[in-house]
Amino acid sequence: MDLRKIKKLIDILEESNLAELEIKEGEESVRLSRVPKASAIASVAPVTHVQVPTAAPAPAHAASALAPAPIAGGKELPPGHVLRSPMVGTFYASANPESPPFVKVGQPVKIGDTLGIIEAMKMFNQIEADAAGTVLAILATSGQPVEFDEPLFVIG
Repeated sequence: MDLRKIKKLIDILEESNLAELEIKEGEESVRLSRVPKASAIASVAPVTHVQVPTAAPAPAHAASALAPAPIAGGKELPPGHVLRSPMVGTFYASANPESPPFVKVGQPVKIGDTLGIIEAMKMFNQIEADAAGTVLAILATSGQPVEFDEPLFVIG
């Protein structure tokens, strides 16, 4: 697919209220979706998957990243930067069941370090640290489904 067409699709997505846009031409496919605080992700295959960050995160989301937020079961998140799921899918803590997890609690991480993987629609999307620090909590369980905007990690 032509790069100019992809750029035009990105412009259309940004100008509209759409959360997601998918176009197929023959065997090629482009899927664009808005995800707060996410970087562009592209797969190497006939299918190109690009995530476009929104212009500004929702105020409620910004406030929840600063203050401890309640999670399922009534527990509060430890203080620190909360990394949330950019999509719905299945969370994996390691590349395969025999491999050690990408990170453990107490491990220092840098921006861009892989923390986990979310499988969505047969695509494996790396979840990268968007803040440097120490992993204070891992809130997702490997092999279990996660929802959009669900807290996955706390980095302090």
